[in-house]
Amino acid sequence: MFSMTGYGKGEYREGGIELTVEIKTVNNRYLDVSFKSPKIFIACEEPVRQRVREQLTRGHADIFVNFVDKREKPKTLYVDENAARGWAAAAAKVKALFPNLTDDFTLSAMMKCADVVRTEEVTEEDDTLPSALFSALSAALEKLNTMRAKEGEKLAADMLSRMDTCEELVQKISVRAPQVAENYRTKMQERLREVLAGVEYDEAAVFADKANIDEELTRLKSHISQFRAICGEERVGRKLDFLIQEFNREANTICSKSNDLEVTGAALALKNEIEKIREQVQNVE
Repeated sequence: MFSMTGYGKGEYREGGIELTVEIKTVNNRYLDVSFKSPKIFIACEEPVRQRVREQLTRGHADIFVNFVDKREKPKTLYVDENAARGWAAAAAKVKALFPNLTDDFTLSAMMKCADVVRTEEVTEEDDTLPSALFSALSAALEKLNTMRAKEGEKLAADMLSRMDTCEELVQKISVRAPQVAENYRTKMQERLREVLAGVEYDEAAVFADKANIDEELTRLKSHISQFRAICGEERVGRKLDFLIQEFNREANTICSKSNDLEVTGAALALKNEIEKIREQVQNVE
């Protein structure tokens, strides 16, 4: 069992590349992935999302990529001819305006003028960066799942403990239920004798049958067994969510049928435990 809440961090530091991937996950009904990285990794966004979808089925995941490139790269000098002509024309115009000034506008001076010469890195296809990104991503996902598994163990232990309490309450109701039905039958027969002297009392059996909760108790016992079995699986959130709805339905039916304070009290306590389990199920992937 995995919790939907967790955190993982992976790093890649080699050959001047320093790259960190952090993943933070929280509860969400469906899988939602947010990817935030430098523009240089924009082409990797969909492959990253696919890799995450292979590991997660529910929850909201925020992925943050930090990147520093300390590698020495070949550079080239770019000469902007239009800018150079502009500076030369400007120098000639100033010379014409002030002919007595000494002309020291040299080639070296021209190259220092803004925008005439600028440095550009040689751009080549870089297969190292995607490889570094996915290396760090894999490490982050591994740590994330380790944390989620530990949290899942705690959730499972808590829910199974509460399920033990549910089983005790169901057993308590099961012991009391036959007596409740019999008491209900007896009361109905006594009331019918007073109103319908000399008439058959089959209606008492009908009313008693309406108060019977054997089917609900049988289903609850089955649900308890299923819940424990499902908790041994990995990704169980949707299954448990559906099963808890069934638990609630049976508990509500018992409450509506019950005319016994002891049964009603136990059923309400059962509903309380089911609600606590339901809250925990919302944290399960």
